[in-house]
Amino acid sequence: MKGSFIMPLDRIDVKILRALQSEGRLSNADLAERVNVSAATCHRRTQRLFEEGYVSGVRAVIAPRSVDLGTLVMVGVVLDRSTPESFAAFESAVVAMKEILDCNLVAGDFDYLLKIRVRDMADFNTLHGQRLITLPGVRQTRTFFVMKEVKDNGPLAF
Repeated sequence: MKGSFIMPLDRIDVKILRALQSEGRLSNADLAERVNVSAATCHRRTQRLFEEGYVSGVRAVIAPRSVDLGTLVMVGVVLDRSTPESFAAFESAVVAMKEILDCNLVAGDFDYLLKIRVRDMADFNTLHGQRLITLPGVRQTRTFFVMKEVKDNGPLAF
């Protein structure tokens, strides 16, 4: 039952999760050695952690500049209405846009905060003028070009 978190975590489960979070490519044998359990026990526990939704996925992190997406932009979005329908329409459209890495409903000056990767400022200008401002319900956007990424997607502290 994915995402239900049925069984509580013990210290071995926490060690497994921490090890996978820091190095997702560990083999089962290396992981078992690191957390000091047998390979069979480690495999069984790791499978359970995946099945119960404690681990949502494992993937490679690609260096953005290496694929010509070196410009990071944060965009605050204000919608023209605060209704469930307008939120749903906006969210549906955002999910379909590959340039948008993250979209979060936030409290404060904006309704949503978007994290976007593009080639450069000209690329963002095109995206903004042709797609962002035409998203459903968008009344206003506020753009922030990231000058330096100090910390990105840090590990969870548990």
